[in-house]
Amino acid sequence: MKEHMFLADKLDVVAFARDGGQLSGELPAGSLLRLADAAAPEAPASAWPAVKWSATGERREPRGAQAQTWLHLEASAVAQLTCQRCLRPVQEHIEFTRWFRFVQDEAAAAGLDAECEEDLLVISRSFDVLELIEDELLLTLPLVPRHEQCPEPLKVPVDPSLAAVELEVESPHPFAALAALKKQGPAQ
Repeated sequence: MKEHMFLADKLDVVAFARDGGQLSGELPAGSLLRLADAAAPEAPASAWPAVKWSATGERREPRGAQAQTWLHLEASAVAQLTCQRCLRPVQEHIEFTRWFRFVQDEAAAAGLDAECEEDLLVISRSFDVLELIEDELLLTLPLVPRHEQCPEPLKVPVDPSLAAVELEVESPHPFAALAALKKQGPAQ
């Protein structure tokens, strides 16, 4: 049997699953451009630790059904994002472990999507696993990155001229007019 050489950026998914292939490696975080865009300005992705990943192919043959092509993918990374409280870099550990089932075409994926829980992808002879890794890491980023306790409180700049104006202008009480009417007594 001929041993296949599998490449993560041009993966023949069917052959990979049939052979029970395994791939793993590390990627410089800066090479994942969309993920790097999420970086805090003070901590660019080029300074982050490498992204660790692994992929395993599997061919499943359910009873009374066609053989299925599966891909198990996992990755982990450490990202430096901007804390939404103090606007300083916050370190976030992001990771995922996920199974993907491959189907013949988009129509099959659309038809099966409502009835199955697994993630469905279309079979390709040159599938880019690295792009899928980046997609999944982006999906695991926190919506609002923040420190548990910020290292220093946010300093809000105060314009002294605005503070003085606010003290001078005293807004009338909303019920002052009602109180004045009440003191006048009943209308004649």
